[in-house]
Amino acid sequence: MFGQNREKKTGIPGGKSLTAAKIVLAVCVLAILAGNSYYSIQEEEQAVVCTFGSPKAVTTPGLHFKVPFIQNVTKVNTTIQGFNIGYRDGTDADGVADDTIEDALMITSDYNFIYVDFYAEYRVTDPVKALYASENPALVLKNIAQNCIRTTIGSYSVDSVLTTGKNEIQSNIKQMILDKLETYDIGIQLVNITIQDATPPTAEVENAFKEVETAKQGKETALNNANKYRNEQIPNAEAESDKILQDAEAKKQERINEASGQAARFNSMYQEYAKYPEVTKKRMFYEAIEDVLPDVKVVIEGEGGKTTTMLPLDSFVTQEASSIGGDADTLKEEPEEMQEEE
Repeated sequence: MFGQNREKKTGIPGGKSLTAAKIVLAVCVLAILAGNSYYSIQEEEQAVVCTFGSPKAVTTPGLHFKVPFIQNVTKVNTTIQGFNIGYRDGTDADGVADDTIEDALMITSDYNFIYVDFYAEYRVTDPVKALYASENPALVLKNIAQNCIRTTIGSYSVDSVLTTGKNEIQSNIKQMILDKLETYDIGIQLVNITIQDATPPTAEVENAFKEVETAKQGKETALNNANKYRNEQIPNAEAESDKILQDAEAKKQERINEASGQAARFNSMYQEYAKYPEVTKKRMFYEAIEDVLPDVKVVIEGEGGKTTTMLPLDSFVTQEASSIGGDADTLKEEPEEMQEEE
């Protein structure tokens, strides 16, 4: 009995400790289940939820729930990322010697070597394909970019790569990469690719190309200055030309009017001449003599010596008024009367 009583006394505490352990274990399990039953997505992220091997993309930011130990969640960064191609800085981020100089060395269509550095930017567009379509989509993109870069650079001359053809080269490379990414369909998209630097392999060649570029810039400056001077001078020349044309037109009209007036005057004189040709001839002769020889006195004798007239009439009037006995008005009218009588 003593042994039985002892068992009863010790059995009650053992049952309570077992119950407490179960409770603690249950709480731990619940905590683990609760901790694995939700996940959150940031603005710059997307998630891939895999249920029994079937992936599904979750693109809405915020808090989401999942089935613990059944659904597996993988987050994918969807911000724009980038990498260098052929960037020659001597060492990498860890201080190790950089061997990307081989990626930068390329050959042009005119068989010249050149160093060209690129920077490519990309982002994830389909998180499921980015995780499962390839092991490393960024590396696939880099290999595609290197292939497209070498193919494109090989179709341009060294002058174009170093100077004027950079924009066209970048555009062609970008389009070629986009076409290949569409074929591979690995869930990422190229945002942009740019030429960081392009230099000849030797310092002498690089200096020569710099001199060529300086000469081209000088040429552009000279052309711009010449165009500026031309644009300034053309309006002045056009204004001067218009002024000359207007003056010529005015002079022409003046000459036409003067000629028309002279022709009208001549026609009028001719009409009078046609009426009295002899009188007109004499009158024109007298007027011409007065113009040519203004200081010469002309004496005109009438028939029978009765009438004598002296020209010019002013001097004749002043000198001969008393001798003839007539007044000045009568003497002035006398030549015309004589002409009419003749």
